[in-house]
Amino acid sequence: MGFLSKWLYSHKVSTFQIISFSFALLILMGTVLLMLPCATASGESAGFLTAWFTATSASCVTGLVLQDTALYWSLFGKIVILVLIQVGGVGVVTIAVLIALAAGKKIDLMQRGLMNYSISSPHAGGTVSLTQFIARSVVLIELVGALLMWPSFAGVFGVWKGLGAAVFHSVSAFCNAGFDLMGTKSGAFSSLTSFANNPVINIVVMTLIILGGLGFLTWQDVLVNRFRLTRCRLQTKLILSASLVLILVPAALFFFFEYGDVQSSQRVWMSLFQSVTARTAGFNTADLSTMSESGQMLMIILMLIGGSPGSTAGGMKTTTAVILFSWLSSAMHRESRPKMFGRRITQSSANNAATVLMLYLVLFLGGSMIISRLDHLPLLACMFETASAVGTVGVTLGLTTKLCASSHVILIALMFIGRVGGMTLAYAAIGRSNYEQQYPQEDVMVG
Repeated sequence: MGFLSKWLYSHKVSTFQIISFSFALLILMGTVLLMLPCATASGESAGFLTAWFTATSASCVTGLVLQDTALYWSLFGKIVILVLIQVGGVGVVTIAVLIALAAGKKIDLMQRGLMNYSISSPHAGGTVSLTQFIARSVVLIELVGALLMWPSFAGVFGVWKGLGAAVFHSVSAFCNAGFDLMGTKSGAFSSLTSFANNPVINIVVMTLIILGGLGFLTWQDVLVNRFRLTRCRLQTKLILSASLVLILVPAALFFFFEYGDVQSSQRVWMSLFQSVTARTAGFNTADLSTMSESGQMLMIILMLIGGSPGSTAGGMKTTTAVILFSWLSSAMHRESRPKMFGRRITQSSANNAATVLMLYLVLFLGGSMIISRLDHLPLLACMFETASAVGTVGVTLGLTTKLCASSHVILIALMFIGRVGGMTLAYAAIGRSNYEQQYPQEDVMVG
């Protein structure tokens, strides 16, 4: 680690380039492993595109697939996918730091800075303790989730296969990946539809998704302040309040306007589950293709917003959405700076939020129009797939397997950008000038 840090520093490799390269390397390794004959159930080597797409989807914790995970991949292939999900969800940099700590290596300043950026930490100190906290929390949460789901899966798969399924789904849910193993029991690409009315699976999976999507710093802040939320950082307050609204309001809309032919008790579970999973998890307990266009559009909005900074989730992030709404409110009231919870939002945060929004809209709309043109499909259906990819969600209307190779490559690119981050990739590719030339200022009327 020390030699590598010195080499990277001497070659002026930026933090953004390291993070982008680490995910690309993870995807490459996963692709090679999944192309091995032993990775498929048939014993035949998977095609390059199938292996590349699956490795990208798993590493970027998305869940879109070209082949049903349970039916197409062997035990070895499923283990590779599970490892990619775990590493991609927690973060390549975090895993590397944990390995270095386990080996007794010292973490230098460059590695600490890299770790802080990868988990969106605003503080330079406490990197080692935070990394250890993340490791303990991930193991504990995923273990508890697996044990709680084991009895339900044991009734479907048998005792020991049920344990394996419980572990797989616990990791997949916490990492917001959406990969499932239900193909052998309830049909290909069925996700968790056979558990739509199972309270245990619904509650555990939703809890894992929410915990993974809140972010490691949010948990730590809440635990340090012993659940006295008034003492938490502004970012924590924004994340918790936004998450609550983005779960309850869409769930109410789904309940009253979707699934009208389903009994009330099951409709409650389905509405809550779709509201939670839409923000980057990828599981589903209902046939999404039967939803109304307005319901699908609501899911597209939720997918683009995504989870929270420093979490296992993708998307624009909840804080981005909150800052943009706060900025809109302040502009309408002719206030100079947006504010929330008695704190002013910095201009740089507002600028970054606007930049992220524009970047995601360009990627989302551009990808949708190109795929619609290439495959001659309705634009709304293509918008659903691209939002799912760039938001690293994984839910689908069933189009992914029907798209052409060029469209699959577009989805691969969107998944990668959605997980690594558009701003990170932009900084990695463009860099930053050391000198910013100052020009005369002039007002421009808008609106």
